[in-house]
Amino acid sequence: MDDDLDLTDIGPTSTLGGDTSGPRSTRDLEAVYDIPVTVSAVLGRATMQVSQLLKLGRGAVVELDRKLGEAIDIYVNNRLVARGEVVMVDDNRLGVTMTEIVKADRVA
Repeated sequence: MDDDLDLTDIGPTSTLGGDTSGPRSTRDLEAVYDIPVTVSAVLGRATMQVSQLLKLGRGAVVELDRKLGEAIDIYVNNRLVARGEVVMVDDNRLGVTMTEIVKADRVA
């Protein structure tokens, strides 16, 4: 899996941080290429009591709040950025394909 982000969709008129003073190019973004981020794909959530959690053993099934085939949430640094689907990569690895970018309202 390639760790580099493809920023070709950003185009010369995109801006960073809401700066509208002028056009930006992908070359302007080179400073952020090496910043590590944490990407998480959340299949679903479950709530249970500690006593229930302690009773879980090998082979236990925890029911999640999502239905089969429903989009999963994709977070970058604990911020929801997209929704997607689980896909098979090679024969024994899982991946995620983004199907929808989530537009977050920025709080100033």
